[in-house]
Amino acid sequence: MTHLFDLTGKVALVTGATHGLGMAMATALGKAGATPVVNGNTPQKMERALEQYQQEGLDVKGYLFDVTDETAAKENIARIEQEVGPIAILVNNAGMIQRTPALEMEVADFRKVLDVDLTGPFIMSKTVGKYMVERRAGKIINICSMMSELGRDTVSAYAAAKGGLKMLTKNLATEWAKYNVQVNGIGPGYFATDQTAPIRVDGHPFNEFIIHRTPAGRWGNPEDLAGATIFLASKASDFVNGQIVYVDGGILATIGKPSNER
Repeated sequence: MTHLFDLTGKVALVTGATHGLGMAMATALGKAGATPVVNGNTPQKMERALEQYQQEGLDVKGYLFDVTDETAAKENIARIEQEVGPIAILVNNAGMIQRTPALEMEVADFRKVLDVDLTGPFIMSKTVGKYMVERRAGKIINICSMMSELGRDTVSAYAAAKGGLKMLTKNLATEWAKYNVQVNGIGPGYFATDQTAPIRVDGHPFNEFIIHRTPAGRWGNPEDLAGATIFLASKASDFVNGQIVYVDGGILATIGKPSNER
């Protein structure tokens, strides 16, 4: 059955993959046989990322462009198709968050978050999707969030964008399923990354909250995304469309972590 998950010969484009969860997913795809192509918009981060990928034994190609710039996206996707090969897998991971109370948030800042977290995936999906539809084959994975389902203080723009991304996923799946293009999403829970390091120290209130709120009793490790990513990128998910797989240690399944009491 391992052939169902074999990605040998597949070109996988992962946006925002110079660090964090994007890098973990691109690494997983590469180790499953795919040829990873990573996007970023900072030269220094890209240089460091490519060195890290090389240390993992992966030959990864890097392309610098802004996913919210339609012209740049079209030009670079055409280059990737020509220089690396047909894009068989697209992971829309690039994103941003701004923690500001709604009453204090500027409209321009709200629009910026929506532009990166929702319009960017639309531009990338539409551009890559044209190639996939023509070839009658493709996998698109949108990185959603628990905020696609739940609200939380100070993240109104992010939650609005990720909720929209969930519905964009379902709508693109509806339109493109007949062309053998599967569009699904992954909703990560709270993960141990460099960005969350300051709040994961023992005694920090948010660290305690996450550990006690998560049935698994821990933060996710970036490697925990590997299985869902490979599944949704592989032949194993050929009849899975419009779904969001939440990799969250069980947070969305419960109103609280079960106690040890019986």
